[in-house]
Amino acid sequence: MGATQDHAAIRVGVGGWTFEPWRDTFYPKGLAAAKELEFASRKLNVIEVNGTYYSLQKPATFAKWRDQTPDDFVFSLKATRYATNRRVLAEAGTRSIVSSAAD
Repeated sequence: MGATQDHAAIRVGVGGWTFEPWRDTFYPKGLAAAKELEFASRKLNVIEVNGTYYSLQKPATFAKWRDQTPDDFVFSLKATRYATNRRVLAEAGTRSIVSSAAD
C-alpha cells in the first residue's frame, strides 16, 4: 500500500486498541486481550499508540507490536507528555533542538 505522486495513501485508524467497550462488539466474543492488536491491525491500517505519551516503551515492546501486525501496518506514536504538555516548552522561546544539542 504505497503512495505515488499520482495517488496519496489514505490510512484509516483509531487512537489505541485496548478498549473495554469494544470487547464482544468490535472484537469477537472471547478474543484474548493479548490478541486485540493483531485483530485490529487486520481491520484498520494505522493505530495511534497512546502508551508512548504516558511512558517510555521498551524496544521489546515495539518488536512485539511489529510481530503482531502486517508488514504494511503503520503505528502513529503519540509524543511523550514531557515534550508536549510542559510549561517549560512554552517558555523556551525559539532556540532550536539542534543548537541546544550542540551546546
